[in-house]
Formats: sequence, structure tokens, C-alpha cells
Amino acid sequence: MHPQKVLVTAGASGVGREIVRGFENNGAKVFVVDVDANGLSTLATETSNIETAVCDMASRADIERVVPDAVRALGGLDVLVNNAGISGPTSSVENYDPEAWEAVMQINLNGTFNVTRLAIPHLKRSRAGSIIVMSSVAGRFGYPNRSAYSVSKWGLIGFTKTLSRELGEFGVRVNAILPGAVAGERIEKVLEGRARASGRSVDEERQDAMSIQSLQRFVDPRDIAAMAVFLASDAGKSISGQLLPIDNDMQKAS
Repeated sequence: MHPQKVLVTAGASGVGREIVRGFENNGAKVFVVDVDANGLSTLATETSNIETAVCDMASRADIERVVPDAVRALGGLDVLVNNAGISGPTSSVENYDPEAWEAVMQINLNGTFNVTRLAIPHLKRSRAGSIIVMSSVAGRFGYPNRSAYSVSKWGLIGFTKTLSRELGEFGVRVNAILPGAVAGERIEKVLEGRARASGRSVDEERQDAMSIQSLQRFVDPRDIAAMAVFLASDAGKSISGQLLPIDNDMQKAS
């Protein structure tokens, strides 16, 4: 069996890096794009089975240059993981900066669209094409003061559902992963910010975050990576058009 040929966006750090490692540990050839050149350099030193390129997901010209390069380097394409996204500011709709709104949409929606449209012809030629879209718990619930992020993640749900219908006849499967609060530096900064705003302790904010989910922990990013690898594997060959939460049974957006 030939190694899977995988393209991962925003794979230099965080969840993206774990997804890269997950596929690489499964024997895949992985091409990683990210705006963070230093992060890519560090990642490249950790393994010999990946290639990298700097790409600004807000730039259509960058994407149109990098995706063909990635496909050439991999010798084809079996799996696309659309992981790139930004969160935008915390603000009410009334006070939301229109430029910040457009920046979120440009990366989260337009960037994902542009990478995907360029990847589709190559995925159609794969024997087992798979697209994985990274949505969020914010794509299941309303998310007060995070409107751009929530709207973009809901938009990715519609994109996933539409793609699965369009590409099914070519054997290309399309699924979305919807993580909750992921363990790591990012959620710790969020908790610290909430504590400063509320005047409460970080531990109190942590307990408040835990109160809306059944399992009392944050999501291990390695579990998200394992889900992505599974969805793209032969074991996931009958799964398409699905929205898969991995959020410790979160009941609402915090």
C-alpha cells in the first residue's frame, strides 16, 4: 500500500502540529503550510518525512502558488486537512471592528475555500480522497462576543455538507471535526484574560469552563489528530458529510 499523501494547513504548531505528527507516525508523506516560518523550520528538524512551505492563508496568490507545489512534492494528493483559522477579537457585534471581521472571514472561510478548490482535482484522482475541515464547538452554538469566529465555523459546516454532496460520486469523503476547549497555551491565555475581566481567579474561571461539559478536562490535541487520521483511513471509508464534536460533551459555548 502506498503512503498517504497529505496536505495540512496551519500545521506548524498546536492542533495542526499534532495532526501532522499523527499522519506522519501512520506512515504518510505530509506537506505542511503555515504563515510561521520559524515554526515550520522547527517542525522540519523533527522529522524527515515532511515538507514545508510558508503560506499566508489570507493571500489567494500565496495559496495558488503553494498548493500546486505541495501536490508536485507529494506526487499527488489523498488527504487535505483544512486546519487554518484565526479567532478574531472578543467583542459584541455592535462594537466589532469591520476590518477584524473581514480578516477572520478571509482566513477561515476564503482561505479554506481557495485551498480546497485547488486540491479537489487531485483528490478526485486519489483512490481514497478525504477532506477534513476543522470547525469548532462554535459551529454548534451561538458564541456571545465571538460573532466572526462563530459565523465562520458555522460556515465551514455548510461547506463540509455541500462538498460531501458534490464529491461523493468521485469517492472523496468530506467531514468536519468540531473541537471544544483544547488543552494548551491558548486556553490558558483565554482563562487568564477572563480572570482579568471578571476579577476572579484563573482557577475559578477554569471551574466555570468545566461546569458546561460532562467530562472534566480540556481536549487533548492528540485525540483530535487521532480522529483526523481515523477519518482519512480505510476504517472511515463509509463516513462522509459528518460533523464530529470532540469536546468532552460540551453543552453550550462558554
